[in-house]
Amino acid sequence: MRDAYHEELDSLTDKLVEMTRLVRSAISRATTALLDSDLQLAESVISRDAEVNGIFEDVETTIFELMARQQPVAVDLRMVITALRMGTDLERMGDLAVHVAKVARLRHPESAIPAEARSTIVEMGQIAENLVTKAGSCIASRDVELALELDQDDDAMDRLHRKLFRTILAKDWAHGVEPAIDITLIGRYYERYADHAVRVASGVVYLVTGSRPT
Repeated sequence: MRDAYHEELDSLTDKLVEMTRLVRSAISRATTALLDSDLQLAESVISRDAEVNGIFEDVETTIFELMARQQPVAVDLRMVITALRMGTDLERMGDLAVHVAKVARLRHPESAIPAEARSTIVEMGQIAENLVTKAGSCIASRDVELALELDQDDDAMDRLHRKLFRTILAKDWAHGVEPAIDITLIGRYYERYADHAVRVASGVVYLVTGSRPT
């Protein structure tokens, strides 16, 4: 009975790692769809979000069943609570990738990103992918040192977010209000995606050490 119980706990880790893989693919494809005005790619991001949601539902079901049947305590209880929080963050990351893809779909066949902002969006997409890749590695390995690195990556995302604001507020901005609103929203989606990745990593720190990073 205990072996089956711990197999279920291990399955939570596997499902969370799979969620990181899916939301990494989602933000990568959403970024490409946004920059290339690729409608088919944007639609694929939107439709495949159901996979992320489905795994999260499996995580929730497993956790609720474990809580009801096994009444975990101590480290095991910390594991299931942390897994639920991580799953929630990862599900939200999938939603944010969908939001990016929906902007690409809305502006198709035009690109939502003017030339002045393209390099910044490219960098934000790269950082987002790097963050979630690290988060997945942290979950799989329970590497606290790697988890703590995500704060620095998040700082880089925040700097790019501020750079976007400077771009749209510059005196030579010539694209009007609608693109400025699009970029404001897109910047926020990437910034929030990064924040959720950091929260996932902080969950690893909590799981291993019993305390949240300061």
